[in-house]
Amino acid sequence: MTDTDLPWLAAPLAQWTTPPRGHAWLLHGAAGDGALELALRLAQAWLCDNRQPGGPCGVCASCHLSQTALHPDLLLLAPEAHLAEHPALAAWRAREDAPDGKRKPSRDIKVDAVRHAIDWSHASASRSQGKVMLLFPADAMNAVASNALLKTLEEPPAGVRLLLVTDDPERLLPTLRSRCQRWRLQGPDAATATAWLQAQGVAEPQVLLAAAGGLPLTARAWAAGGLDAAAWRALPRQVVRGAGLPDLPPPQWVAVLLKLCHDAMAVAAGAPPRYFPPGSVPEAVSLTRLDAWRGALLAVAAHAEHPWHAPLLTERLLAQAQAALRVK
Repeated sequence: MTDTDLPWLAAPLAQWTTPPRGHAWLLHGAAGDGALELALRLAQAWLCDNRQPGGPCGVCASCHLSQTALHPDLLLLAPEAHLAEHPALAAWRAREDAPDGKRKPSRDIKVDAVRHAIDWSHASASRSQGKVMLLFPADAMNAVASNALLKTLEEPPAGVRLLLVTDDPERLLPTLRSRCQRWRLQGPDAATATAWLQAQGVAEPQVLLAAAGGLPLTARAWAAGGLDAAAWRALPRQVVRGAGLPDLPPPQWVAVLLKLCHDAMAVAAGAPPRYFPPGSVPEAVSLTRLDAWRGALLAVAAHAEHPWHAPLLTERLLAQAQAALRVK
C-alpha cells in the first residue's frame, strides 16, 4: 500500500522523506489511519538508491528489496500477532516460519529480538544508504526489552536510523520518548476518508467510518470482514433481543460493546451517539445500569488477551448487555 493508495499520506511522506538531523524518530498515529504504511514508505525512501524529495522512486533495486521485505539494511521488529493481523506486513509475514498452532501468537516485542536487532545495527550496511530499524508497535516492548534498546537509541552506530511507531507515546518509557524526535500523523478528515472508502467499494461509508472511530483502514477491514453498515445499524437491537453476536474475537467484541455503552450513555444524557447511527441506540435506559455495565466491560478489557473460552464469554457479555440496555 502506497501514498497513492492512501492519498492523505502524500503530504507527510513528502515532508519527512528528508528528515531533520538526528537518528531516532517517534511516529505516533493510529494504525487505522495508515501510520504503519507511512513508516514502511519512509524506511523505503531513506534506503532508496535514487534519493529524491517526495518519497521513494519505487523502481530501483533498493525499493524492490524494501517492498519485498528482503532489504538487508531494513529490519522490522513486530510481534507475531501484528505480523498476522496487518495486511501491510504480508511480505514480512511470508518470511517467518509458520506459527505453532499450539500456542497463541505473541503480542510482545521480546528482549531476544531487540538484542538481535542491536547486533544487526553494528554490522556494516550492505548498500550505500545506511540502515533503518523499524519498531511497530514500539509500545509492545516490555521494560526489559525497552531498557535493552536504550543505549543503541541514544548512541546508534553510524548510519543507523531508528523509527518507532505507536498510537500512544505515553505507553513508552519516558527514557525512550526523550531520545526521539516526535512526528504526529494527522489522519484524514471525514470527507476525505468517506470519499476514499466509497472508492474502495464500501457501501454507506459514513456509517462504518463512525463505527471505526474515524479510522478509514479499520472501517475498510470491517467491511471486508462482512460487518457492513446494515449489520452495524441493526446491532444494538440485536443485542437487546439476545439475537446473538457477529463472529468476532473476544477483544473486538468488548471494544464494540464499549462503543455501544458509550452511545447509550450519550443518548440517555440527551446527547447524540458517536459510533452508531441516530435512532439505532435504545433510549430511556438507566444511566446507573449503564455505568455498572461500563465498569464490567472495562474489567474484561483489561484482560482482553486472556485465553478466554469465547462462547462462554460471548454469552456472558450478551447477558450483561441485555440487562444494561433494558428500558426503564
